[in-house]
Amino acid sequence: MKTLLPLIALVMILAGCKNVQTENEAFIKTYFENFNKHDWKAMSEMYAPSAEFLDPSFGTDLVQQTREDIVKKYSEMEFLFPDLHDEVKRIHTSGENTVIVEFISTGTAPENLKFTLPICTIFTIENGQIVKDYTYYDNF
Repeated sequence: MKTLLPLIALVMILAGCKNVQTENEAFIKTYFENFNKHDWKAMSEMYAPSAEFLDPSFGTDLVQQTREDIVKKYSEMEFLFPDLHDEVKRIHTSGENTVIVEFISTGTAPENLKFTLPICTIFTIENGQIVKDYTYYDNF
């Protein structure tokens, strides 16, 4: 029995990690549901009051964004692309607080110019909130 204790502890730790991964995956699915409903307020509330962003639209440096900044950014995007939509292709969980999402963003500008953009975002989640949002796409 003494030799089984470390194994039992390991199984319990892995099971706990799997539960957190499942919760984080569901959390991110809700994030994309809010995005596709253009509910920027609900989406912004999934972030910590100030979160770290790495996004080509901000340049090459890390930036801090508040929830208000997030609502403003996505409201402006919706104005430019009223049918803005993300289609999640794959969700990968890593460890207890990292979720990687591959998705396709689409939209149509008022001049009827359409775009289709493959994107990959790495979310870091702590205490039920997104604290880091590192997004990668070809912006050329």
